[in-house]
Amino acid sequence: MAEFLRQSIILLNKAKTDFMAAKLLHENFISGSVEIDIEVVCFHLQQCAEKSLKAILSEKSIDFPRVHDLELLLNLVDQSTMKIVVDRDLLIELNDFAIEGRYSILHDDLISALDYFSEIEDLMNQATLIVAP
Repeated sequence: MAEFLRQSIILLNKAKTDFMAAKLLHENFISGSVEIDIEVVCFHLQQCAEKSLKAILSEKSIDFPRVHDLELLLNLVDQSTMKIVVDRDLLIELNDFAIEGRYSILHDDLISALDYFSEIEDLMNQATLIVAP
């Protein structure tokens, strides 16, 4: 008989996939082996943060809207009894990459996505501890 996964686990698995995609794209971007806009890396990092937050909310049965707004999702987590430790301002900066980064150039100069990797990985690890099966 098939085992059904909880929504929180599915979201967390998708977050991990986005993180790995961002990491691989960033490594290939830095080495010059692929020609992409750095915004693509940041888009996947934003998606990882979004899905990690939604996994936490889902695990605690907290309704959340179908949005890409990390600030709104962080506020929902803050209003719950859960406590996560994140750099809110840094995460909220990623909001621009959820939609606009797909269709326009957000930065003319080369930005360093490295600032985001550590914070996003830490958020994902916290989500893993909350969602752990």
